Amino acid sequence: MTVEDRRHSVSVAGVVLDAHGRVLLTKRADNGEWQAPGGVLEITEGIHEGLRREVLEETGLEVEPEALTGVYKNMLRGIVALVFRCKAVGGKLQETDEVTAFHWATPSEVSKMVTEAFAVRILDALHEGKPVIRQHDGVHLM
Repeated sequence: MTVEDRRHSVSVAGVVLDAHGRVLLTKRADNGEWQAPGGVLEITEGIHEGLRREVLEETGLEVEPEALTGVYKNMLRGIVALVFRCKAVGGKLQETDEVTAFHWATPSEVSKMVTEAFAVRILDALHEGKPVIRQHDGVHLM
């Protein structure tokens, strides 16, 4: 997004939990960073539809969203992210052009492996209750 482009972009991310309370992290092919699977919504698709598509494209897993857990805005890039706690209901993990590795992480591993702005999204998804609303600069909370 350029300085002149003042529109927002909306993305979605799925925090997929396993039976042991670990979360699925994906290693991005473009920058090597660990994150929850997700991406930008298509202009014409619904939120849950886009979430399912993005997680499937990046992981091979079919998921069902259980709860919206947070809304996050990257203040520098104008990206609003909707994060959902999800359960896997089908498929199997497979690497893609976008993802080079997977890791089922404990909450303490998330804090060590993922930058603050993205780790908080995952950790927030582990808690019941109302969705949180946070702002960040792409790396750190503001």
